[in-house]
Amino acid sequence: MKPPKPAEQLPLEFQHVPSSGRDDLLVSDPLSAAISVVDSWPNWPSPVVILAGPIGSGKTHLAAIWRERSGASEIHALEGRGAEAAAEAGPVLFEDVDRVGFDDRTLFHVINYVRQNGHTLLMTSRLWPMSWPVTLPDLRSRLKAATVVEIGEPDDELLSQVIVKLFADRQLFVDDRLVAYMVARMERSLDAAQKAVDRLDRLALSRGSRITRTLAQEVLGEMTGAATSDPGD
Repeated sequence: MKPPKPAEQLPLEFQHVPSSGRDDLLVSDPLSAAISVVDSWPNWPSPVVILAGPIGSGKTHLAAIWRERSGASEIHALEGRGAEAAAEAGPVLFEDVDRVGFDDRTLFHVINYVRQNGHTLLMTSRLWPMSWPVTLPDLRSRLKAATVVEIGEPDDELLSQVIVKLFADRQLFVDDRLVAYMVARMERSLDAAQKAVDRLDRLALSRGSRITRTLAQEVLGEMTGAATSDPGD
């Protein structure tokens, strides 16, 4: 019979604000093309750029950097939301396009206003635009002319850097061996890294313990829905 888990106390809720400036961006091969595009603004190959990548791949961080640099207005391309007026006035940012949805004609007009007025539009999405539910032929044509930049899955180096940064954002500094242990056993996504670090921080706080490999094994096991084997223990 397994021994009972240590009793957990409800930790106080603290706000952990991630560092999201350009200097805090972790550069690696999966992000290099997207970073180059953001850094090259306003000298873009086309007025419309789409960053496509999985959840937690860094799209939001890059969009925040671009928005601060360009002074872009955030829009939602639905009728009556002022998206066209914003596109006529200056650069615009439309995040999570495939998740929040859009009106075909509104997005078509947004792109036209951007092109006609010499402005720029950055969109982020988990899916490539060819997979968006577009029924308006003119909009589909406009999207084909956009520059699409894919963000790949994070490699070991990037995952390691992200985990270290996420702990540092919480004023926590962990051993490199613990980071390597997590990287070797976790899902290949920055979203999974965020959830794992958050759960480890809360669990350690609730138990009044340090963040250890045993604690990491428990958290990763919960996240994968099965116990994580560790022949080294």
